Amino acid sequence: MHAPTSSWIFLSLALLGLLMTVTGLAKATRLGWGNMFWFLSGWLTSELALFHILLSAVVALCFWLWSDAFHYLPAQVGLLILGVSWAGLLVTQWRSKPTETILEQALVTGLGAGYRESIPSPRRSLLRQTVPFGELALPFNLRGPGVEWLKDIAYADDGHERHVLDIYRPSGGCAGAPVLLQIHGGGWVVGNKHEQALPLVYHLAARGWIVVTANYRLSPKARFPDHLVDCKRAFAWVRENIATHGGDPSFIAVTGGSAGGHLTALMGLTANEPRLQPGFESVDTRAAACVPFYGVYDFVDRHGLKGSGAAMVEWLEKTVMPCSPQTDPTLWDLASPIEQVRADAPPFFVLHGTHDSLASVEEARLFVQRLRSVSRNAVVYAELPGAQHAWEIFRSARAMYSVHAVTRFLEWVHASRARD
Repeated sequence: MHAPTSSWIFLSLALLGLLMTVTGLAKATRLGWGNMFWFLSGWLTSELALFHILLSAVVALCFWLWSDAFHYLPAQVGLLILGVSWAGLLVTQWRSKPTETILEQALVTGLGAGYRESIPSPRRSLLRQTVPFGELALPFNLRGPGVEWLKDIAYADDGHERHVLDIYRPSGGCAGAPVLLQIHGGGWVVGNKHEQALPLVYHLAARGWIVVTANYRLSPKARFPDHLVDCKRAFAWVRENIATHGGDPSFIAVTGGSAGGHLTALMGLTANEPRLQPGFESVDTRAAACVPFYGVYDFVDRHGLKGSGAAMVEWLEKTVMPCSPQTDPTLWDLASPIEQVRADAPPFFVLHGTHDSLASVEEARLFVQRLRSVSRNAVVYAELPGAQHAWEIFRSARAMYSVHAVTRFLEWVHASRARD
């Protein structure tokens, strides 16, 4: 007897689920453009493993209630595949379990065992120790109460549609609040200021910080260093104007993920470079701290650490950079944070996932090693097992523990600056 279509459909869905589970379990860096598809699947799977199990269980129940699919071999095989997939999903969930411990150990290693005691008691009381179940149950509910959102403020007078920023601040008002500038990612070609890092943005703003999120010109129309110049221009606007919004212009930290992580690192390592501040050379663009998430640290791949290094460099040449590495090696070095490490770099907290398909974790390790060898300030590094690119975009357990750790780091830097 031939199996009905419903039985084959269930088998196909089970195979698709298994493929997604594999992308969440296994690391892939040498698939060329396939890395992007691996990232998208593995990202959603590894951060939402329990939701995948729940969804597939609901799908199986629907097939059981409203079809005779399980009377036939294809769907029966699909059930076995589903069980294997669930086991793999539980492994991905288990990998995130030590995240809190790993992050705390990274902070202790980089800042000292008593770093929490350095934070003033009123600020320390605002640090969260646990992740509320409500946040994990609604991972895409990214906005929170107690925060005022000011939109689309121009940070340059040229009228460019990308030269705008948003301000998030405590809804009850504030004065002299520390400031964080968030730089979005998107491969230097896409992205928007209101799309990324929202768990961190709202967490900090609800605890007395001001967070500024800025757009910048995008490639391929814009070419490096246009992106970096725009970020510095936004930083300069914050320095000169944030006091009127309740912020402290003397304390501006910077964070960002992916391309934003790359630009964050360069913001910290190229401060007050006149050629990168055309028309605002006199503004002090030194960041109080830098927190790059899963950034790119070497555009040339001179150490051969990118899985698809040649393809990445070729794409950067065609899309992001104005020339080839051979034509202007100095410019490519300027675009590579690993070549810009310096003794007076601000405190850094570098975060990366072991299973990142788009930005090399080996490159992040080498960047941290190079920075630690010269910097006079703290360099904290946390490498999260099983984490894919962009793990902190929505409220997963791994994301929220990362948010808490970054908050502790920034509070420590702020307290240290206040003492100095």
